[in-house]
Amino acid sequence: MTKVYERILQLFEAEGINTIFGIPDPNFVHMFHLAEERGWSVVSPHHEESAGFMAEAVSRMTGKAAVCIGTLGPGVANLAGAMMCAKVENSPVIFLGGQRARITEQRVRRGRIQFVKQAALFEASVKYSASIEYADQTDEIIREGLRKALTGTPGPVYIEYPSHVIQEELDVPPALPPEAYRLVNQTAGADRIAEAVRLIRAAEQPILLVGHGVHTSRAAESVRALADAMACPVIQTSGGTSYIKGLEDRTFPYGFSAAAIDAVVRSDLCLAIGTELGEPVHYGRGRHWVPNEANRSWILVEQDPEAIGVNRSIDVPLVGDLRAIVPQLVDALKDSPRTPTPQLQGWIDQDAAQLAELAKTAPSGMSPVHPARLIVEATSAFPDDGIMVRDGGATTIFGWTYSQAKPHDVMWNQNFGHLGTGLPYAIGAAVAEGGKRPLMLITGDSSFQFHIAELETAARLNLPLVCVVAVDYAWGLEVGVYKRTFGQGSLETGVHWSKNTRLDKVAEGFGCYGEYVERDEDIAPAIKRAYASGRTAVIHVDVDPKANSEEMPSYAEFRTWYAEGTQ
Repeated sequence: MTKVYERILQLFEAEGINTIFGIPDPNFVHMFHLAEERGWSVVSPHHEESAGFMAEAVSRMTGKAAVCIGTLGPGVANLAGAMMCAKVENSPVIFLGGQRARITEQRVRRGRIQFVKQAALFEASVKYSASIEYADQTDEIIREGLRKALTGTPGPVYIEYPSHVIQEELDVPPALPPEAYRLVNQTAGADRIAEAVRLIRAAEQPILLVGHGVHTSRAAESVRALADAMACPVIQTSGGTSYIKGLEDRTFPYGFSAAAIDAVVRSDLCLAIGTELGEPVHYGRGRHWVPNEANRSWILVEQDPEAIGVNRSIDVPLVGDLRAIVPQLVDALKDSPRTPTPQLQGWIDQDAAQLAELAKTAPSGMSPVHPARLIVEATSAFPDDGIMVRDGGATTIFGWTYSQAKPHDVMWNQNFGHLGTGLPYAIGAAVAEGGKRPLMLITGDSSFQFHIAELETAARLNLPLVCVVAVDYAWGLEVGVYKRTFGQGSLETGVHWSKNTRLDKVAEGFGCYGEYVERDEDIAPAIKRAYASGRTAVIHVDVDPKANSEEMPSYAEFRTWYAEGTQ
């Protein structure tokens, strides 16, 4: 006989899941104990919201669903922000919530301890919300949760786990493989593939528009093969800023690269993969897409059929899993790859020159450090095969323009814009990689402090993580909003905080390595020492508050994402 909590682990193991995040209580101690015995990675952070962000990072790094738990009442309440973030970021996270036994829930009583009716509170934030009311529902509810999380547009689910079923036993067969109960590796029809290939071969100026989904589905290798067959530039969406190995030199960020803008304007075919064609790319029909709209065809690889044609019209929709469809395209093109786009080398040279000029012209010799120079110095010291994590407002905007690194894995939440995800994301990504790859978190100070207690979690797990924190002792982006709204010298209510804070000292208190930096020439050496320390590290870098709030690069481009009513 199999206990319910053991069966849940078996069902997740059939999906290749072997990591769980959360703070256990009586509902989950049996599950956690058994998970560790079975070889799972069991990580207990200091806040359930962090657990949700860590699980989301695991899903992004593995291409699979991920799991976190919340204890009954307040623990589940703490998951709410992470649920919403996973929903907007299209991340398949299974949120398991503990709950009182149903005999307690259904009583007409007041003053119940650690109790609120949870499932109804989260229905709008997840793709599926359910409760295991009876032990023999375990298989169908967990499988339905996985089916909903991974079918169509991926997203989170919430499954409640009431205490009255924890110790019940089941007589069940071995867990089924995923393909036995849900659709996997859905391909596109042969006629659609043929039409897409016809358009690709006829195009003179095709581009690949690569979004967040390419990296979260771990499909980079097949997309590289498609880019090679098409011999065209790769345009990154702002959510899909990981670089594919072998395509670094011809991958340009949409809107923030002159080469990208020229390639978009000239394009007569856009093959979009792993992107919703949302506001940051002007729905594929505004701003940079306007000049040549009449001559441009569109192919969209999309898992959710209801997304086709919503944001713009599509000539050839390829509905299915991009992990299956991209190889179909590669196979169809292999015998007749395109001749490289004539302007491709010119765009490569132009983008490289733009990046080098930015590195050269970023203000140096200042103390506090100019935030542009911070980005240049930190990203120039980014380790080979590292994982880049971003967090913060102004710091991230400086990073889009001035980053000198081209990481193969980048972690941040563009769609939801949830601050404070950086440190939990970094921990989750490191756990997914077994702590084998170095990580760099570049963040603003305000964002870093959301979940700063997770430094202890990183230190406990001995993760190779260096946190480079731009410190202006303020909500820098909001300071800029005050100045633009009310003018210089106006009140800046609620956006400044104590200049006595030393984040390097806080790090040392959690058992991490810490350094304080106030000159740009000291940033790279500090990062090198931090990695050499063998410990999780925090580099506190004082940055110039005026530059941080007033000199954000490409800010006008960034604001077009929010052009209400014009897109």
